[in-house]
Amino acid sequence: MKKTPLWQAHCALGAKMVDFAGWSMPVQYSSILEEHKAVREKVGIFDISHMGEIEVKGPGAMEFLQWLVPGDLSRLEDDNALYSALLNDNGGIIDDILIYKISGQRFFLCVNASNASKDYKWIAGHATSFPDVEVANLSRDFGMLSIQGPNAEPLLKQIVPYPLEKLGYYQFATTTIDETSVIIARTGYTGEDGFELFINWQSTAAIWERIFSRGKPFGLKPIGLGARDTLRLEMRYPLHGHEINETTTPYDAGLGWIVKLDKGEFIGKEALVKQKAEGLKRKLVGMELLDRGIPREGFNVIHNGEQVGVFTSGTLSPTLNKSIGLAFVPVELSAVGTQLLVDIRGRHAQAVVCKTPFVQPKVRRKPAGEAVTEPQSAPVNQ
Repeated sequence: MKKTPLWQAHCALGAKMVDFAGWSMPVQYSSILEEHKAVREKVGIFDISHMGEIEVKGPGAMEFLQWLVPGDLSRLEDDNALYSALLNDNGGIIDDILIYKISGQRFFLCVNASNASKDYKWIAGHATSFPDVEVANLSRDFGMLSIQGPNAEPLLKQIVPYPLEKLGYYQFATTTIDETSVIIARTGYTGEDGFELFINWQSTAAIWERIFSRGKPFGLKPIGLGARDTLRLEMRYPLHGHEINETTTPYDAGLGWIVKLDKGEFIGKEALVKQKAEGLKRKLVGMELLDRGIPREGFNVIHNGEQVGVFTSGTLSPTLNKSIGLAFVPVELSAVGTQLLVDIRGRHAQAVVCKTPFVQPKVRRKPAGEAVTEPQSAPVNQ
């Protein structure tokens, strides 16, 4: 099993370690509830060094990525990131990714840990048709930390010389921490204001310790994958293998906003044009249970005695103290307020389609003193 640079630190903190996509990762340190509330109310730090990083560069990098993904990179300024996806010819989501534009000839892609090798092969394979494009797998060159919560900025200001208040949502900058070069981005997977740091693999543990050394006054706690999942679910953020996969299109998953059909050709465009013209047959909706029980992945949605849908994720929301979940249901049953049933191990519990996100996000949409010109939302899974 693979280990991140922080494996020993997690063990020293008493973390419960689990196998996640072939990595030994902390699922929790104290309790999921306590860690969840720490991020919502103060600040938490996550080890996400298992994520994959892929560099695409060269004179043809922009043209290649414009063809590779459904988003429009021509609208993206340098030092900004774009949430997008790798699609197959049927419009299915191979993976959802973040694309960081360093320049018109150099891009940095952050991909999900479970798909890192597959994504690299997919991207590199397609790049062979573009002779002036280079693709490199940098996944073991970088460690990655995520610092999330209302106290994230004041904490990091103690050790980061860059003026973080000038960094808008989905913007990034290269700075230093104790003479170590760090890419810091105002991104995350929690719905809170926060930052993600790309760090030289060998320096990741030292930066983790440096942040911890200044964290106590801000209420800093280490956060495991368990709370990471409940935090993202409250935001309705998709998780690959649950809400999205190679049979799910962006339109199915409520991610139609990442598709720009007017930008020219891209992989999967023909299938998406057809789906949009024909109309959706199913939708991903948020649901709240009205009876006791927690909906879990694979639980069936029942209407008039028949199975009509299936849950992709579910939990007891620590913020709302309610059982919530995401499920695919027929479009005709997707309106907010629709009453449905959930099959919980043979018992039918009442549920209702509700508005999402379940909890309002508190991400900073703009740098201090600047206006928002376009809405941006949804992070990469992780």
